[in-house]
Amino acid sequence: MHNIVGISQELKGIYLFSGLSEEQTETLLEYAAYQELQHGERLFSHGDPSERFFWLRSGLIKLTRLSADGEEKVVELIRAGQVFGEAIAFMERQEYPVNAEAIERSEVVGFESRRFLNLLRTSPDSCFRLLAGLSMRLHSQINEIDRLTLHNATARVIGYLLDQPRDGDRILLGSPKHLLASRLSIQPETLSRIFGRLNRDGLIKVEGQTIYVQDAEELRRFFERQ
Repeated sequence: MHNIVGISQELKGIYLFSGLSEEQTETLLEYAAYQELQHGERLFSHGDPSERFFWLRSGLIKLTRLSADGEEKVVELIRAGQVFGEAIAFMERQEYPVNAEAIERSEVVGFESRRFLNLLRTSPDSCFRLLAGLSMRLHSQINEIDRLTLHNATARVIGYLLDQPRDGDRILLGSPKHLLASRLSIQPETLSRIFGRLNRDGLIKVEGQTIYVQDAEELRRFFERQ
């Protein structure tokens, strides 16, 4: 099977698959579909039948919806290692609610939803892991709704930075700033102004796609005052 053999070890580190036996994982991989997407290439469109969910092996994918006036809104940025589309398998309406498009060269593995559900019926451990993962995602999305509806633009940006994993004082944005702006429901120029202000205040330092947090505690206090 093209490019699928050998990735079962990688899947053991993904919450959705960690409870499966080797035999179950091999069964799932036997019917998996491997895709390489180039920049700008769509994986699926809003309204397409959702027969598969996906694991992003490498690259970056944006999930988007169109607003009533035709403006593209970034719903989520999917990074390497993330699984997406799995919740749709449990919905009555089996179609994708968003568009998925690669914003850099990406490797994606698609798994048959129906076959995965059959495996879950024989693996209670996997069911609990799935519930835990979906609960964490729901909690994250509730926080996101709270941030987008109750906070101003500066608070949204700071809240996003505080939520990102840091390597010491370093945050790698991992996506173009205009996509981050769309994700936070602000204009790109507004994002640039906020970064500039936080930089002048000595809270962060911006170098391309890298943000250096100069004073995390003061940044958090600044967020709480917004």
